[in-house]
Amino acid sequence: MNLKEYIINDIKPFTTKDKIADVQLLFNQLTYSHIPVKNTEGQYIGCLSETDVHCYDGDKEIVEYIHSVEGFFVRNTTVWLDVLEAFAQSNANIMPVLSENNNYLGYYELNDIITLFNETPFFAEMGGILIVEKGINDYSFSEISQIVESNDGKLLGAFISKIENDLVQITLKIGNSGLNDIMQTFRRYSYNIVSGHEEDSYIQSLKERSEYLKKYLNI
Repeated sequence: MNLKEYIINDIKPFTTKDKIADVQLLFNQLTYSHIPVKNTEGQYIGCLSETDVHCYDGDKEIVEYIHSVEGFFVRNTTVWLDVLEAFAQSNANIMPVLSENNNYLGYYELNDIITLFNETPFFAEMGGILIVEKGINDYSFSEISQIVESNDGKLLGAFISKIENDLVQITLKIGNSGLNDIMQTFRRYSYNIVSGHEEDSYIQSLKERSEYLKKYLNI
């Protein structure tokens, strides 16, 4: 997936000698959370946030508030998942892009990266979502793949979605098969089924037996 074609360069970074009022004016015209800033030598030094800038004195220069510049960025060689992570960590909807020589190339917009994410088979292909849970030292992706494929399923994607108290949750996107047989196989391998986005006949069967037993005991 080539991200370079998504680099945008229609907004030039401010310099540390520019007025805060100019930054405030630009923020009023845009929906960006941050704006890039360069030093007087033309080197990228970070971003100013909209929240901070609107609290500053418009008559002062950016250099007066250099302490609030946030230095996040990605490289033009950074893979898209790492770019998405950088967006999440910086809590921004704009991500400056630098070359390997630290030259400012432009920026990514969060919506463009999310659109790419939504076009991956994990989201675009038909299938069911299954979340399984097991001890952090007891699971393996090779075992998970084997369980899915042994039931004629197609593993479209998998990622660790939660780690807590020595338990790990893995979110799976599965195609080409219903989930019921796959869920029951995961249970035989001591995985806990956290969520399945198709009807789980195993749970339904237990509920029906429970209702039957309750009616029997009430006779």
